[in-house]
Amino acid sequence: MKVAALVQARMGSLRLPGKVLKKIEGKPLIELLLKRLSKSKELDEIVVATSKGVENDKLQEFVEYLGYRCTRGSEKDVLNRFYESAKFIGADIIVRITADCPLIDPQLVDDCVKLFKKSNVDYFSNTDPRTFPDGLDVSVMTFDSIERANNEAVSEFDKEHVTPYIRNSNHFSKSSIKYPDDLSKLRWTVDEIDDLNVIKNIFNYFSPDIYFNWQQILKLYKTNPKLFSDNNNIKTNEGSNIGTGQKLYKRAKKIIPGGNMLLSKRPEMFLPEKWPAYFSKAKGCKVWDLDGKEFIDMSIMGIGTNTLGYGHPEVDEVVTKTVRDGNMSTLNCPDEVYLSEQLIEMHPWAEMVRFARSGGEANAIAVRIARAAAGKDNVAICGYHGWHDWYLSANLSDDKSLDGHLLPGLEPKGVPRNLKNTVFPFTYNQIDELEELVKKHDIGVIKMEVVRSTGPKNNFLQKVRDLANQKGIILIFDECTSGFRENFGGLHMKYNVEPDIAMFGKAMGNGYAITSVIGRRKIMDAAQSTFISSTFWTERIGPSAALKTLEVMEREKSWEKITNTGVQISNIWKKLAKKHRLPLVTFGLPALIKMKFECEFNLEYKTIITQEMLKRGYLASNTVYVCTEHKQEIIDEYEKALDEVFSIIGECVQGKPVSEILEGPVCYKDFQRLS
Repeated sequence: MKVAALVQARMGSLRLPGKVLKKIEGKPLIELLLKRLSKSKELDEIVVATSKGVENDKLQEFVEYLGYRCTRGSEKDVLNRFYESAKFIGADIIVRITADCPLIDPQLVDDCVKLFKKSNVDYFSNTDPRTFPDGLDVSVMTFDSIERANNEAVSEFDKEHVTPYIRNSNHFSKSSIKYPDDLSKLRWTVDEIDDLNVIKNIFNYFSPDIYFNWQQILKLYKTNPKLFSDNNNIKTNEGSNIGTGQKLYKRAKKIIPGGNMLLSKRPEMFLPEKWPAYFSKAKGCKVWDLDGKEFIDMSIMGIGTNTLGYGHPEVDEVVTKTVRDGNMSTLNCPDEVYLSEQLIEMHPWAEMVRFARSGGEANAIAVRIARAAAGKDNVAICGYHGWHDWYLSANLSDDKSLDGHLLPGLEPKGVPRNLKNTVFPFTYNQIDELEELVKKHDIGVIKMEVVRSTGPKNNFLQKVRDLANQKGIILIFDECTSGFRENFGGLHMKYNVEPDIAMFGKAMGNGYAITSVIGRRKIMDAAQSTFISSTFWTERIGPSAALKTLEVMEREKSWEKITNTGVQISNIWKKLAKKHRLPLVTFGLPALIKMKFECEFNLEYKTIITQEMLKRGYLASNTVYVCTEHKQEIIDEYEKALDEVFSIIGECVQGKPVSEILEGPVCYKDFQRLS
């Protein structure tokens, strides 16, 4: 009977791309594995089984250069790849080895093959239960068993991981070898760069010998554990339990400070260690992750950028034409003039416009212009206004100054100390507090959101306007979030209070980067007395997308639709909370509706919502940024799913330990450094 080792290998590892050809002591990892494995006396042939992707051409070329055969098969259906490879080479007994185990011990392989033959079973391994170090994994099986598994397995997991179907089925005879001591927590495999560092340490210690056995490695571990410490934080078999998105995010955290570009999109803000993290496609109110799983987005919808839904056909068509015709040129794009005229027509009090591509930029531009026009540095703020130095400087005087303005925990490190006492926060609806700031600090600019969690009381906005008029202060309304949510234009129009400057963003381009700063001529003209300029503020995609987005919004009255849907969602939350006796409150603009549990377990319950709704096919949390694609049938199904989840939370409220429900860490509350 022919005994063949099939070495599972590919170049496309998500956590450590190209790991099989990474150099250790000057030799590729796959070469070290194959040379060590070649010392086995029970193997008739060693074959590398890789996938068909062109990135593996280089691997096949190298394997064949070393004198081994290389078969190619499915990338995702690894079980089928193994079956077809075993069939092709005519193997009767297959020994499964993974290429991330360069320390594989040939004597241990021989022991497993001998015991397999002696046991007369379908499947034999040294991993059920796991007692050997991770990285010495050996599975031996008959051709008939892998053929049956290939024909019978249905789930993606079984097909992707080769042996689970056999291991978990009662229709196969199985046996295993156990080590007297439990060494399963030792990690000698290669999934991440920290693993590779450990393996390099081991080979470096024994160099130039590459044929040391696993007992020698164990002795080295006991005498010099520091050589093995780099990967102590990695969990065993983590790769089998997390999705492609989480694998990529683990890579990202090593090379991108903070893991990604936007705090609000960090997986830790939703479901640490479980959130899909990355998308492959988005359309309407649906998102597909890197594993092709489809989710309905009942969460932040691109942080509120897509009120018309993802990939709106009319907006995308205009953008596609812009790309075809050219996005950048030595000359200016005419769309910026057309868009400026439309925004001014929409807001008759405004006479001039500047464009940028992000909310933070728009806020910085508005403050620069206002300070230049006012001739004063000091700014009174209320709300969240981005990440720039001028804003974070509020926390130089008191590192908790901004805690009540959306993001607690912000440290002003890197912000020049000489900006201290130039920005002063005040509380929404507290006109006395603002008046005191104006009296004490020679305020030149008042910058605020029109609404965040609650609306104005006691004519608050008009009182702010009157105060600004009396003291000659420039009033800025930050509508990057609130614009186009409840009316066609700025939310300030609803309250009949006009600012001197207003900013719009997020919804205005339906997913394409465009923000605007509009204002009165005598103030906006101050932009010419300072320097405000950027190359990519002149690209054409943003303005062209905005023009079409505004056209569709006006035609469909999108603000009415998303407001009505938001009210409905709020009512669903309240109804279900009452049904399951949950201490829940809702707040915020209807189109940006939020909920909170008024108890000490608010974060835990929020995490449970995300965890359980994810299982049911939803991206969900305690916030819904509504879009026009949230149709009634979607809301109805969302309510049914949420009813089940609220029932689970209800059990916790009645005394069931939260720890019995949560399957991982609790989501972050605010800004935190990533571990």
